[in-house]
Amino acid sequence: MNGGPSGFHNAPVTRAFVIASALFTVFFGFQGRSSKLGLSYLDIFGKFRLWKLIVSIFAFSSTPELMFGLYLLYYFRVFERQIGSNKYSVFILFSVTVSLLFEILALAYLKDPAVNLVTSGPYGLIFASFVPFFFDIPVSTRFRVFGVRFSDKSFIYLAGLQLLLSSWKRSILPGVFGILCGSLYHLNVFHIRKAKFPEVIASFFSRISWPSTGSPPAAPARNIVGSATPFTARQVERNYPSALASATEPTEASIATLVSMGFDRNSARQALVQARNDVNVATNILLEAQAH
Repeated sequence: MNGGPSGFHNAPVTRAFVIASALFTVFFGFQGRSSKLGLSYLDIFGKFRLWKLIVSIFAFSSTPELMFGLYLLYYFRVFERQIGSNKYSVFILFSVTVSLLFEILALAYLKDPAVNLVTSGPYGLIFASFVPFFFDIPVSTRFRVFGVRFSDKSFIYLAGLQLLLSSWKRSILPGVFGILCGSLYHLNVFHIRKAKFPEVIASFFSRISWPSTGSPPAAPARNIVGSATPFTARQVERNYPSALASATEPTEASIATLVSMGFDRNSARQALVQARNDVNVATNILLEAQAH
């Protein structure tokens, strides 16, 4: 199971966040200060080290955490492709801010003088992403190993479990808070799922991020809804004009499957209408449209 086309195709915000996380981690690692990362009661309510709050959003405190963390961040770029860079920026801000607030409240409640009670890294964002991963990403393959049932989603869960237990209780706490943030977002608390940043945000991240390898660049994800019809959608309309008006509306799970492959939402919906909600047929329609 992958997150669609390779590279950061249609995921400029994820690309910028991954780069920032890697740079922060490497920078403090070279300085030999990785062990000093994380949050403690004294950092917040004693010496008020603001720089630790900022760094804890991006930098991991060890190489294994960095490897698993960046892998999960890279995989979860599929959500930016689904909802667009503007809304995904809101998801990141909400997850990071609220999880950080929960961590501060936990430190205030526990009042534990231990150094670095909460580990450093974007645990809030990563584990918040497991909530839409559980609800919105369908299982495409199931298999058995020594009689135990697995799916293609199991490897992502195992990577998340490894990251959650990487620093034991220091990493469990921010991980749990991340899942809580993802649940609040999924429940649309304060109508947060309708919020989005201006288009300039996605354009900004597209310009400052390093070039990515893999699939060629495409139009920003906002073109999915509320703007001019993308080329693929126009091609689908041209090739299959009659069925689009009469067929039933496709399911959200089928649309999400095609979007995770890198197709824009409008084109995916139209292809599924033509294919009578058959994902395989819809995929062939979209690939055929792109070939013209």
